[in-house]
Amino acid sequence: MKLILASNSPRRRELLAGLGLDYEVRVLPGIDESYPAELTCGDIPLYISREKAEAYKSSLADDELLITADTIVWLDGEVLEKPRDEEDACRMLRELSGKTHQVFTGVCLTSTLKQVSFSCRTDVTFSCLEEDEIRHYVSKYHPLDKAGAYGVQEWIGYIGVERVEGSYFNVVGLPVQRLYQALKQNFDIQ
Repeated sequence: MKLILASNSPRRRELLAGLGLDYEVRVLPGIDESYPAELTCGDIPLYISREKAEAYKSSLADDELLITADTIVWLDGEVLEKPRDEEDACRMLRELSGKTHQVFTGVCLTSTLKQVSFSCRTDVTFSCLEEDEIRHYVSKYHPLDKAGAYGVQEWIGYIGVERVEGSYFNVVGLPVQRLYQALKQNFDIQ
């Protein structure tokens, strides 16, 4: 089957390429990423990844397999989405400082015949970040396109992440080990 990655994320593209599988990127503009208020934790990105798949379903060919994904940061019962601006990014990093939070990614694999989805959880512990470290990171790396206002693979991850329990690649944006297993088991793709 021909793999289609429905994502603008350069990190997801790089991670999928790391599996050594050929794929193409197909992105539809303006997909709604809202979700019902009663959803929590891993149910949120799972719901959004399925909704993204619905937007593409009618355009899929019989030999195509669509990969959609969504990632959230969950801290103390609240979602930290992508920051609105640099001040919002600084606020989020202050909230994450010295705490453990969860990163959830929902992945949906969709063909014309079936759909398989799963979510993955990783616990991430930050050391206490100083205000000048937070401001340096935000002004230099501009993490406005990242859930929770950080990229674990960037400077802030090097100096601030004390521990990662679970898939590191999930925190980057795509749990590639789980994805590979799902592709192999459900679609015979290796």
